[in-house]
Amino acid sequence: MGSDRTDTREKISTRTDNDVDEPPMYKVLLHNDDYTTMEFVIDILVYVFKKTAEEAIQIMLAVHNNGIGTCGVYPLEIAETKVDMVKHLSEENGFPLKCTLEKD
Repeated sequence: MGSDRTDTREKISTRTDNDVDEPPMYKVLLHNDDYTTMEFVIDILVYVFKKTAEEAIQIMLAVHNNGIGTCGVYPLEIAETKVDMVKHLSEENGFPLKCTLEKD
């Protein structure tokens, strides 16, 4: 057995790219209407957006008093899913609750 050992050396880069872009975030908004009950809005906020009862009441009051309220800020796919859930649950329960998203 000879010493045919091949000496291989690899250069390992220790440089890292610190310029990682965060995904764009989107606000999910509820819009006031004259038909959707306050109780249903609170239920949506608790069920879909995982808000506490207190948080849900505050957001519902913002929607009621200002015509619009922010439910949360999420990456696009999550925001779209939450908007779809609100739309589905609203239609299923006979309410015209409008839920949209906009870039934060």
